[in-house]
Amino acid sequence: MAVHLHQIAVDTHDLPSLARFWCAVLDWKVLFEDEGEIVIGADETARPGMCFLPVPEGKTAKNRLHIDLAPDDRDAEVERIIGLGATRVDVGQGGDATWVVLADPEGNEFCVLRPRKTLTD
Repeated sequence: MAVHLHQIAVDTHDLPSLARFWCAVLDWKVLFEDEGEIVIGADETARPGMCFLPVPEGKTAKNRLHIDLAPDDRDAEVERIIGLGATRVDVGQGGDATWVVLADPEGNEFCVLRPRKTLTD
C-alpha cells in the first residue's frame, strides 16, 4: 500500500488572506474555497497542496513543523516574499546560517534555503 503526502494543513484566523499569501509565494492557485476551508495547489492533481482551516486561537509558540523553500536565488526570493507580507524572524539560527527564517502574516515560521538540487545536499 502506497501513501503520499497529500496536503499540509494550516490553522488560521483569516483564511482568504493567508491562502492568497501562500498562493503568491508558491505561484499556486486557489482550488477550493468555502467558509470552512481553502485548498491551494499548483493544480488539482499536483500533490502536496495546502489546506487553510479556521481556528479561534492565535499562535503562541515557535512552530514544531515548518516549510522549507529552496529557490534558485535565496536572497532575491527572501526580498520578494518579504514584499508579499512576510517578516524576518530570529529563532536562534545564528549569523552563519545558510537559510533565512521568515514568518507569514500570521506568524508561522518557514525557511528559505540556499539553492538545493537534492533533499540531502
